[in-house]
Amino acid sequence: MLIFIFVISIFLGVELIAKVPSQLHTPLMSGSNAISGITIVGALLATAGEPSTFATVMAVVAVAAATVNVVGGYLVTDRMLAMFHKRGGSGRR
Repeated sequence: MLIFIFVISIFLGVELIAKVPSQLHTPLMSGSNAISGITIVGALLATAGEPSTFATVMAVVAVAAATVNVVGGYLVTDRMLAMFHKRGGSGRR
């Protein structure tokens, strides 16, 4: 049953992302940074119980992937917001 839910969620995710207009892509990515932050906390809490080698490896993978997502999302968001700054006077970018 879990595999069925996983496969359906993949198809649903692909369809949803394909229908998002390009103007909304970056704001939605910014919102997903909060979800990745929750993933980091969850992975750390998962290893707080009875630590096993498998749980530790999976937690390290989850923390690494979520950290890459958070940092990349913030960099893209910062770049998007920089496009809205006025081009002169402040000396910034």
